[in-house]
Order: sequence, then C-alpha cells, then structure tokens
Amino acid sequence: MARRRLRRCFSCAKVHDRMAKLIDEYFVNHLSLPWDEAVRLHKEYYQNYGLAIEGLVRHHQIDPLEYNTKVDDALPLDEIIKPNPALKQLLRDIDRSQVRLWLFTNAYVTHGRRVVRLLEIEDQFEGITYCDYSKTPLTCKPHKDMFGKAMREAGIDRVEDCFFVDDSYINCKGAKELGWTAAHLVEEGVTPPRTPASQYQIRTLEELRTVYPQLFKTSSD
Repeated sequence: MARRRLRRCFSCAKVHDRMAKLIDEYFVNHLSLPWDEAVRLHKEYYQNYGLAIEGLVRHHQIDPLEYNTKVDDALPLDEIIKPNPALKQLLRDIDRSQVRLWLFTNAYVTHGRRVVRLLEIEDQFEGITYCDYSKTPLTCKPHKDMFGKAMREAGIDRVEDCFFVDDSYINCKGAKELGWTAAHLVEEGVTPPRTPASQYQIRTLEELRTVYPQLFKTSSD
C-alpha cells in the first residue's frame, strides 16, 4: 500500500486578526497609503496571489525578509497560542505506518516552526514545506509549483497519496484541482462558502477522524 501524506496548516482567529492588522500597518507605512486603501490592496493581493507579500514583492519590490520581521515574527504568539493536548492526541492517533505528517505553510520557516513549538506538537511532524522569503520570485499556495515543491520535499510521487487540510478556500480548491484529497477547515463562527472548495468541509480537526478514517489507527491497534 502506498504511504499517504497528511498536510496541515495551523491557524486561529486571534492569530489571523493580529496578523491582518500588522499586514495592513505594513501597507500603510511602506506604501504611504491611507488605511482604507491599505486594507483594500491587502485583500486584493491575497485574493490574486494567495499571499499578500507576493503582491508586495511583485509590484513594490519590498524585502520579504524585512517584511517577515515586521509582520510574522512580530506577532506575540506566546500570548496567543498555548499547548493543545487534544490536537496532539489527534496527531498521535494517525497511523504512521500509512502516513507521514508534513507541515505545509505559506509563512516563512521561522513562523511555522514557532507555531508548532508553542502548540507542543513539533515532534509529530517529519518535515516542513514553507514559502521561502529568501528567494524570489516567491512561490506559495495555491500555485501548483508550491504543491509540487511540497511533494518533492516530502518524497512523494503520486497526487493520489496526498491528503490536505487547510483553512483557506483557494488553497483547498487548488489542492483538489491538482488531484489531492482536501478538507477545508471552516472554523466555528465563519460562514461556510456557497460552493465547497474541495471534497470535504469540516468545522473542527476532530472531524478528520470521520472524513479520513483510513489514515487513523483502528481500535485494535
């Protein structure tokens, strides 16, 4: 049997809200924009490219690593993210004879590693694929090259063996279009999309036990 891979991007509303504010402030300060225009352009770049920083690099030649310092690494994650025993147990219950757990993030490597360290789940993953801010042009989800990068780095050849979880509509849509099996995490309080992004839509990560039952240990294990 081919070994299956499960991709997971972590998020929470507080992190998103604070990051969005820092990104908007970056647009204001570095592009000399009024607040409303900064918010609009931030949203436009995210919708067009999947990542606000890609629009900034493409159109304004900003330094991605300097942006990372001002935005991602400036987030007070220690105040927001706490250890999550339930999440850790969920990951432990995945059958490692069938699955390699692999982090897949549009953030820079420092942010991705900091999040899983604070959740105390960094030891559950075999590797990480991230948007490399040190190289231009930037490659990020939902671009097909980013999904290809993840497959190469995880050592997988078949799209049928990729199982993906993300809270981004466009990322899940892109994964499905490439042949991955995707579960769109629409967190509590978020309005579900009219058209599902991918094969599955979940409200909590615990629902992965139902939508991807083949990836979990059986009771007899």
